[in-house]
Amino acid sequence: MGPAGEPGDGIAVRPLHPERDMRALVDLRCRAFGRLTEAGRASWAAASEPDLCEQRILGAFDGSRLLAMARFQDMLQCWHGRSVPMAGVAGVGVAPEERGRGVGRRLVTALLQTIAGRNYPLAVLFPSTFPIYRSLGWEVAGTSYEAVFPAHALRSLASTREAVSGVRRAGPDDVPQVREVLHRVHTAARDCGPSVPGETVLRQALADPQNFCYLADDGVLCYTWHDGHDEVFVYCAVAASPQTTRALWAIVGSNCWLTDTVRARLAPADPLWWLPPEPVADAVDHDDWMLRVVDAPAAVAARGFPLAADLTLLLHVTDDTRPANAGWWQLKVSGGRGSLTRAGEPAGARPLALGARGLAALYAGTPAATLRRAGLASGGDETADALLDSAFGGMPYLLDRF
Repeated sequence: MGPAGEPGDGIAVRPLHPERDMRALVDLRCRAFGRLTEAGRASWAAASEPDLCEQRILGAFDGSRLLAMARFQDMLQCWHGRSVPMAGVAGVGVAPEERGRGVGRRLVTALLQTIAGRNYPLAVLFPSTFPIYRSLGWEVAGTSYEAVFPAHALRSLASTREAVSGVRRAGPDDVPQVREVLHRVHTAARDCGPSVPGETVLRQALADPQNFCYLADDGVLCYTWHDGHDEVFVYCAVAASPQTTRALWAIVGSNCWLTDTVRARLAPADPLWWLPPEPVADAVDHDDWMLRVVDAPAAVAARGFPLAADLTLLLHVTDDTRPANAGWWQLKVSGGRGSLTRAGEPAGARPLALGARGLAALYAGTPAATLRRAGLASGGDETADALLDSAFGGMPYLLDRF
């Protein structure tokens, strides 16, 4: 290693090999995040094998010694009626004795380059620490909410044969239909932020005997039990129609005689807040997630926008980590679509200027005036702010935590 604060020249970053590197990968998983039982180690290794085979896990090595690891998942993220290919970054871990020396930064920089090479316009993660990701252009974009409420609050929705007609159990063979339903429901609702998992991750979830998943033509429910029968944990309850929404929560409510508590990941305006006779939540917890614009023109072109939004204005972007995003751009939004095209430097005007963090926050709907007050943007004017807010505004959320 080099001096404290930076890795020496001997550090190399490469994809991990499913056979040669599995033992070191499992060992680092335990050192970085806490020990696993023998059964847990075997299960985690089996779950990691598809990502290893698809070269979605990178490692930082000093010779043959694995110092750090990071992976990304293949996902879609829904933004106002359209979906954008998104890399879900997860499992960024550094060996305890290597922390604070710049290994993690080098690894995440290489991971970002790999994600760009796979043509993902966006990268999203849940940070364990903020400074490293902010220094590389990620910014807080939205929240994942978990509500805790007494199970008896759903008693009025408890399932009957009539209530849940049209809902069936789902398994690994239903992966394509589950993905299609999630995509259709989120895009029709013009939701901002929720993701559609990739086939590998979703297949693993549907194959897990501890997960109980149900499927309707316009809805998906997945839940499990925590701590025996102490808590039902709902990590996906998404539906388009009032009938299916009520049917899915009726299945959850049918457990009200077996458990005291339900914990659920919910949208900020989830229908559940309005279903029971009385408010349900005893507590609402949240976990912030961060977004990185990897390919600015592709990210804008893939995103949906409000149909009423109509604007043409200049932006100036600086991005040291992804120089292809930097420069003068003309942003156009019309008819629910957007474009970002190269433009020349204007004479005399002071268009909105953004760094990589500011661009990420704007993309996720942070008001332009807020960005300016936070030092993430400069220039522009009130008219431009109002147009940008009308185009990008929303309430971004995620149901997945990865």
